[in-house]
Amino acid sequence: MSNDVLEKALYILNHAKKPLFLAGGGVNIARANKEMTQLAEVTGVPVVTTIMGKGAIPTANSLYVGNIGIHGSFAANFAVSNCDVLCSIGTRFNDRITGKIEEFAANAKIIHIDIDASSISRNIAVDVSVVADAKKAICALLEEAEPLQISEWTDEINSWNMEHPIDMGKMGLTPQMIMESVTEFFEDAVITTDTGQNQLWATRFLDISKHKQMLTSRGLGTMGYGLPAAIGAKLGNPQKDIIVISGDGGIQMNIQELATAVVYELPIMICILNNGYLGNVRQWQKMFYDRHYSSTCMRYQRSCETVCNTPNHCCPQYTPDFIALAESYGAKGIHVTKAEDIKTALISAKQNTKTPTVIEFMIDREQNVMPIVPPGNALCDMIL
Repeated sequence: MSNDVLEKALYILNHAKKPLFLAGGGVNIARANKEMTQLAEVTGVPVVTTIMGKGAIPTANSLYVGNIGIHGSFAANFAVSNCDVLCSIGTRFNDRITGKIEEFAANAKIIHIDIDASSISRNIAVDVSVVADAKKAICALLEEAEPLQISEWTDEINSWNMEHPIDMGKMGLTPQMIMESVTEFFEDAVITTDTGQNQLWATRFLDISKHKQMLTSRGLGTMGYGLPAAIGAKLGNPQKDIIVISGDGGIQMNIQELATAVVYELPIMICILNNGYLGNVRQWQKMFYDRHYSSTCMRYQRSCETVCNTPNHCCPQYTPDFIALAESYGAKGIHVTKAEDIKTALISAKQNTKTPTVIEFMIDREQNVMPIVPPGNALCDMIL
């Protein structure tokens, strides 16, 4: 990391009219959250994150815009598409965040800071490359950082957030209500997620701060990650509340680890969002493949119709019975079907201090994660 390169990056940043920080997982790995927050606040530059970068600055900070990418927020994706300088720290620009490469930050000069030299300009060509540890680079930028006069730009981003907020509404038992209740009830916590819709809802609606950390599997999309990660988190942080956010498909990849949690007397809380589908794949099959569902219905039995594209009252009972299965392991099981029972279930789980608690939330079977960027589209071409 040479001084000349840093001076060039600072010069470009200081002369921007629409600057933007993009924080990736490298900021969290480097434990540079405090410094990243300071850099944003000193300069006044808004921050977007990748899913792995969420928590790089507290999500309640007024400069935090949201996640970017295929399932990014409207404001975050539009900010990337309209900025004139993008300072990216600790991300490899994978296809889940860039959308159509030719139109990613097309009007911006790009500064890319990453510890891995092979990641720089591999997917997105950049103007300034800084090979460095995220924390060291951020601290170096902080030494010379100054406030930027960009109120019109921040007002524009705020207006996008106001016009198109991420909100699932208040009808029925929604993942948003579950995540907001988890945020409200647990002050000092580690939250792990599985992969799929549950992960996307968690990374959208959970507030992450100094005392709330999120562990999630991204690059490899590892279904079954949430429960073993929670066991490790609890063993390493016995004083913290540990919550798993999982789908009904993902939890079954490693549900046998309930035995491990029981024998070690780990009071982790496992929230299963049960929609009876491998939900993320089902959503793509619905939206982009004309409801040609294949191998995504978790209620399917051999006697079902050959072609079925709409869940109904004739669907077989779900297998397994998660509550009975939890109890067979020696864990506590709670079944939730109404929004008004979310908080009662979480309180009951928190009070259970000797065994894991499995809470099965029965959400709408065809709930989608929106907005979404269709395959091959630019980030600003979203289905809302």
